[in-house]
Amino acid sequence: MVIKIRLTVMSFLQFFIWGIWLISLGGYMFVNFGTEANIGSKIGNTYGTMGWASLFMPALMGILADKYLRAEIVLGICHILGGAALYYASTVTNAGDMYWAIFLVSSFYMPTIALSNSVSYSLLSKNNIDIQKSFAPIRFFGTVGFIVAETAVDLLGWTKNNHQFYFAAVASVFTGLYCFSMPAVEVSRSTEKKSLSSRLGLDAFQLFKSSIMAKFFLFAMFLGAALQITNMFGNPFLGDFANVPEYADSFAVKHSNILISISQYSETLFILAIPFFLKRFGIKWVMFISMVAWVLRFGLFGIGNPGSGMWLLLLSMIVYGMAFDFFNISGSLFVDKEAKPNIRSSAQGLFMLMTNGLGAILGGLFAGKVVDHFTDAAGIKNWPNIWFSFAAYAFVIAVFFLLLFKYKHDPNAIKNTHPEPLLPTE
Repeated sequence: MVIKIRLTVMSFLQFFIWGIWLISLGGYMFVNFGTEANIGSKIGNTYGTMGWASLFMPALMGILADKYLRAEIVLGICHILGGAALYYASTVTNAGDMYWAIFLVSSFYMPTIALSNSVSYSLLSKNNIDIQKSFAPIRFFGTVGFIVAETAVDLLGWTKNNHQFYFAAVASVFTGLYCFSMPAVEVSRSTEKKSLSSRLGLDAFQLFKSSIMAKFFLFAMFLGAALQITNMFGNPFLGDFANVPEYADSFAVKHSNILISISQYSETLFILAIPFFLKRFGIKWVMFISMVAWVLRFGLFGIGNPGSGMWLLLLSMIVYGMAFDFFNISGSLFVDKEAKPNIRSSAQGLFMLMTNGLGAILGGLFAGKVVDHFTDAAGIKNWPNIWFSFAAYAFVIAVFFLLLFKYKHDPNAIKNTHPEPLLPTE
């Protein structure tokens, strides 16, 4: 019970940091740097730095945690360095500098997502606690932390100023110190002769030898792009309704962060449903449900508004919980099931590389271009067409996934005992 509480606190702090600035960054840049040319693409590129950082940093930190230094120590160091980077972000005065500031922040924060999962899985396994059943409630409080943070920033009036970065910097350093106090996650000390790839920590890439896993990682990348789209432009979309007189004083405009936080409240509900859905339906149908939810997320944004269409915006926030959880958390659990214990951190880093790495880059480039394409010379954005374009993207991904991902689900095989990983056959 004690270890579950410790991991729950760690999960809360992990996502509390991100919740402070992730959702409000796009709106912050529109307000403070909005006079710069092609600001839509610049915002997209800035969010895309999370992808570039995730291409190499989660994998490198995963290798370090698997081979050389205890995972909870690596996790703590990343958070403290991330705090310093967040302080730097508070000082920049243009979109170009913000790009590099968020790249620096992301280089230290993005590895912590995979590392915190790895620490949780390792300590639960070490204490003979079922991961499939126990991790979802622990991760539940990560989403609670995100909600508390984004709501606090909204109520304090910090969404459009740099106070959010000061706040995030302090939270990050505190989290790093807390991670140092976690129980030790021992480094693998195998004395067997190792290949060059093993010495470099590249064993996790062996997962690509399975056609099922290769396809899984490919579609995870495409879904990662969808996640970045909603992070980038959800807040600016709602903020633009301030230019419509009948919506200028609406709750959605004045408290966009709080409205968006309903998405995270929805996450807390769907997180708890993950063990049931994974066991009952398997990863293929859980991922497909996520893709359909992304279509609804974007489509409902396209037809909603803060007035008579407010219920459509609320429904979009609700389906987001299913879209995010059934892809991100279920995918992480699936990767953990397929990976051997000695590459656990590296495998989570690989999942991050595909989703928040390549996926985020793809999402940033695609979304920024779409927004600029549907922005006229006066700077007015055609948000319905923007969101419908994103919905069409998610729909195409869902169709191809249903046709190409052939996974044989065995409900009795979903146990985290970690013998030789089960590599599904087509």
